[in-house]
Amino acid sequence: MKFTAEQIAKMLDGEVVGNPSAEVFKLSKIEEGVEGSLSFLSNKKYQNFIYTTKSSVTIVNKNFIPEGEIFTTLIKVEDAYLSFSKILEFYNQTKSNKVGIEQPSVISENVKYGNNFYLGSFAYIGSNAVIGDNVKIYPNCFIGDNVVIGNNVTIFAGVKVLSETEIGDNVYIHSGAVLGGDGFGFAPNPDGTFNKIPQIGNVIIEDNVNIGAGTTIDRATMGSTIIRKGVKLDNQIQVGHNVEIGENTVIAAQTGIAGSTKIGKNCMIGGQVGFAGHITVGNNVHIQGKTGVTKSVKDGQILQGNPAMSYKEYYKSYVHFKNLPTIVDELEQLKLIVK
Repeated sequence: MKFTAEQIAKMLDGEVVGNPSAEVFKLSKIEEGVEGSLSFLSNKKYQNFIYTTKSSVTIVNKNFIPEGEIFTTLIKVEDAYLSFSKILEFYNQTKSNKVGIEQPSVISENVKYGNNFYLGSFAYIGSNAVIGDNVKIYPNCFIGDNVVIGNNVTIFAGVKVLSETEIGDNVYIHSGAVLGGDGFGFAPNPDGTFNKIPQIGNVIIEDNVNIGAGTTIDRATMGSTIIRKGVKLDNQIQVGHNVEIGENTVIAAQTGIAGSTKIGKNCMIGGQVGFAGHITVGNNVHIQGKTGVTKSVKDGQILQGNPAMSYKEYYKSYVHFKNLPTIVDELEQLKLIVK
């Protein structure tokens, strides 16, 4: 599919500088641009490529003024990075705009689904599932009994959504994710063995959530494990039973959250962070990668280390840690002097 610079500028509320009829049919980095491609420039680090790129059209910030001859048609916008992300989203939606039910696939009894529904090959939908409009379920997915899925949801290949899970609108669930598996609940016996505690709750995913590949979100023992509106989860994250993650919180890969922990709104959590169970993390908390959070955290804190401490205290302590060999040598010298 081809678009002109003029058409793209209208989509982005931008201004064309150059040939409004310049056509593009693919996207590329500015340094790898070829004829027929659309690129963008927002980082000054790449500004030199604007003079050599072969991209037919390039999106730039409104305040960009060329310092030499350019050969690409410009589209000037308020925020080039944000505008290009909108183009990427449009491109992705166009590319994945599949409709219809492929075979072989299974749709069980009493399933309801809306308009523009896509179901890929070897997918399974359990009894009494309710699915909204514009939902795409790719091949090899499993949707359990009594699952509810809202509108404009994309579930990529190999996802497992187990029974009673509820998913809101505008949700993306990437390949290999598992929603609604049993929580890790076992009761110890006097002889050292364990009895499994039935997990009879569910998982609730609210609107505008993104769930990365290989991420697992366990069903609650009772009640619900809840992922609030706007949460973004990276790949390979473990969310334990009865966890609640607040609105617009972002969590990077390989983080693990033990059962019944509550994380607040607008938090930013780095990769490989570990949370103990049954603690509460406040709103607007920033946690650096590989931090171990073992107790509750107040609003607005910035933490690092294992166990977690104020990042300022962490860096002060780290300076001493780096100097530890020198400090030990000096102590040994003092011992010799005292003797």
